[in-house]
Order: sequence, then C-alpha cells, then structure tokens
Amino acid sequence: MPEEKKEKNGVFVNEEADVNEVAAKYTEAKILSPEERYRLVGRLIEEIKLRKYSYETGRYYIYVVKEFLRSGKDVREFLLGYSDKSKSSARGAYFALKFFHEKVLGKRFSERVPLAKNRFKLPVVLSKEEVVRMIETTQNMKHRLVLMFLYYAGMRLSEVVNIRWEDIEFERDLIHIKNAKGGKERVVFLHPKLKVELKTYDEVEGLIFLSQRGRKYSKRTVEKIVKNAAVKAGIAKNVTPHTLRYSFATHLLEAGADIRYIQHLLGHKDIKTTQVYTHIANKDKKSLRVFYRSFCQVGFVFIVLFLQFFLANIFGEFDEFFRR
Repeated sequence: MPEEKKEKNGVFVNEEADVNEVAAKYTEAKILSPEERYRLVGRLIEEIKLRKYSYETGRYYIYVVKEFLRSGKDVREFLLGYSDKSKSSARGAYFALKFFHEKVLGKRFSERVPLAKNRFKLPVVLSKEEVVRMIETTQNMKHRLVLMFLYYAGMRLSEVVNIRWEDIEFERDLIHIKNAKGGKERVVFLHPKLKVELKTYDEVEGLIFLSQRGRKYSKRTVEKIVKNAAVKAGIAKNVTPHTLRYSFATHLLEAGADIRYIQHLLGHKDIKTTQVYTHIANKDKKSLRVFYRSFCQVGFVFIVLFLQFFLANIFGEFDEFFRR
C-alpha cells in the first residue's frame, strides 16, 4: 500500500516519514523547532484517538508532553518538577511521558521513577436525611434534577452532563448510560422519585442538561450546584458530586444489596473499588453493636446466676455449721 503524501508549498511530502525523522532527531538531540514539536504533538493526538482514551486523559497527556518538549529536560529532571505537586499529578505525568516515548517515538521507556502510591482515604458519605435536605432546599428544578441523577442513579459527574432524554426508558424504569468511564455502557434502575421529576418536562430528545443559552452543562457548573445545595442544607462536610455517588452506594449496601450488584450499578471494573464502601457502611457496625449488647446481656445474666449459686452454697454451709 503506497504511503500517504500531502502537498506542502507546492511540493508533495511524505508526512509519515517526516514525523519519523522529527522523532529520530528528538531522540538524538532533544532540541526541536516549534514546528517540529507541533508535528510530534499531532502524532500524539492521533495515537490517543486511535486508543479512544477519555477526553480528560487525552487532554492531560497532551499538556504534559507539550511542557516536556518545551523544557528541553530529560525525563527524570522533568518529573522532579512534579515533586511538589499531588501524587496523582506526578503519576499522570509519568504515564504521559511513557505513552509518548513508546507510542510516538517508538522508543523503549526505560526510566524507572519511584511512583508514590495514593494514600487511602475513606470517602465522605452523607446520611439519607442530609441528601433529602439538599434536594428539597434546591428550588431550581434543573439543579434539583442534577442532584437526583447523582444520588438516585449513582452516576458520575461526566455521565450526568452527557445524559440524553433518549437514554431514559420510562416503560422499563431504566437508564441507559452510554458515555461511561472507559467508553463502556451500563444500565441502571430509574428510581421512582427521579422518574416523577423527569415526567414534569416535555422534552423527548437531546441533552437533558442545557443552559438557558442552549449549551451543555459544564462540570464546573455541576460542582457549583452541589456545593451550593450543601451550603443551603447546612451541611459542613466537603460535599462534591462524587459524594452523592458514594452515598448512593453506601446506602444500598446498608440496605442489604449485594456487593456485586452495586459494582454493576457503579460501573466498577474491579470489585476491590466497590469494596471500599464496606469500610464506611453502617450495616456491619450495627451488627457489631447488637452482638456487643447481646453479649453484655448474656454476661450479666451469667454473673447473676453465678453469684446466686455461690451465695447459696455459702449460706448453705453456714446453715449446716450452726445446726451442728
């Protein structure tokens, strides 16, 4: 198959070979002109698209690689600049450079940088009463609907802003999430309260969450909606859109739902991700409290019976002694 050629300044050039030459030049000298850097970034974008990486991942990889090419530093020196940033940022930068070297430059990424593991933190979870307060104190109908999707469907922020009217199956009480994390799809139940709220609208197609100017809700907009609702409800916790998703899963677990079912509803690839909710669910703690109380009650009864038996023996011996 002949290699694709493009016309540039009246001359046909082989763009594939051109990019490969730039990659080879970078590997040797690590000094490129702005145009050459542009070509490498263009190849990076192509590789990201071919693998259907998420928008957020692709945007971060492009940002990191652009900064890296402009810096003229080697990998280790560049990553040292991330030492004062968050662990997730440092790890993201490392994997961005690894992807760039292996997929764009066609070079083995041999740099071994110790990656700090993210510290495990228990997520913030709201009580059912707090969630209801947030929803009821929100007067704007669309904003209230945002909160209900996050909680009653356990959806991610990115899934909520992309949900469409065509994805709601009112007859079957289902929501078809087509833009889930990793390009996957899943089906979750349509909660009766969410269904009633949706029925107040006349729309039947298109995005559910559009601004008055007809633009799709941004993630920042949803974050503000959640933050304002928490303040109005008098909740002092650090509440984010994901907090409502955490609360959804935790309340299901406390109600006795199977962990595998919750994993499917949340769209988790690994069951270990879902098992974090077992650390914060109140169900097992309640069982322990019941067991402890029962144990104390049984222990108390045992002590009383023991004392009765002990005292009966003592008084019996005294009685026998005086009879003599």
